[in-house]
This record gives sequence, C-alpha cells and structure tokens, in this order.
Amino acid sequence: MDDKETLRVGAAVRRQRRSLGLTLAAVASRSGLSVPFLSQIENERARPSPRSLDRVAEALETTTARLRAAADSARAVDVVRGGPEDGVRRVVRGRHQLSALEFTGELDLGREFQHRNDEVMYVAEGAAEVEAEGQAYRLERGDTLFLSGGVRHRWRATVPGTRLLVVAVAEHIDATFDPRR
Repeated sequence: MDDKETLRVGAAVRRQRRSLGLTLAAVASRSGLSVPFLSQIENERARPSPRSLDRVAEALETTTARLRAAADSARAVDVVRGGPEDGVRRVVRGRHQLSALEFTGELDLGREFQHRNDEVMYVAEGAAEVEAEGQAYRLERGDTLFLSGGVRHRWRATVPGTRLLVVAVAEHIDATFDPRR
C-alpha cells in the first residue's frame, strides 16, 4: 500500500464508522486500538500497519479490501467530455457517492420521481418547471432547487435548448438522516 492510499483509507474508515453509528471509543474497544490513534487514522495523520487496518476493518464489520476499495473511489479523477447531443448525459461515471446527470433539449420526462437521497437541480441554460410536493417552481438560468430525499417531484424543460444539471447523493449510499444519532 502506498502512502497516498494509506492516508485516504482514513476517510473510508470515518464513513464506515459513521454509517454504523459508532463512536471512536466504541471502535477502540472493538479493535483494541487507542482513540487517539483511530482519530489520527481518520484525520489522515497516521498510517496504520496492515495488522492495525485489519483490526479496524473487523471492528467496523467490513474487510480491509472494502476499506481500500472505498479509498480508491475517494481518489478517483475522471474527465467526462461534453458533447453536442440532446438528451441525457452522465456527468459522473462509475459507482461513486454522487450521481450527476445533464439533461439537454426540450425534455418532458412525463413521470414523477422520488429518490431516497438529497439532490440539487441547477439550470445552466434555458428554463424548467418543477413540481415538488404539489407546488410548482419556475427555474431560470442560474437557478438552483434543492430537494431532500423522499420528496416527490416531476420536471420539464420550458425553453428550447435548456440544460439542466441534476446532482444527487447516489442511490447505493444510505444518506438518510436519523435524528436519534
């Protein structure tokens, strides 16, 4: 494991710990490692040995390989070139924490959507009309609309050549808010 990968594992460790609702103290108890050392790993100030990383992974109910894979996705750099075509274009490829799509042209998808995670709609060109939870919103160039997870909505472009960017927390990520945590 190179230095950059080792350091990036910290973010993966933090995400996994938080997804389980565990404190650093709980992970320390499960792994036999100290709270300060775990904090240094998460904050990318310490490099865990392979054995320490195994202990952390076990405490987090995962594997070292999964933590490394999550670290790999954190290090991804990918350029997606624009194109002149109308329709729908993926702006982010692969399986990441964010999903991003660009819709171009006079689109009316004619259906209602409901996603489990948050999303943002940004009008780069043109205009769109969005109906969310029974209320209509007219968006013009430069406008942004935030929709929290679970909000029912539908939208349509209202001007030829409209370009709408939709960025959302990916569906495979459980980003729902639990007020008990």
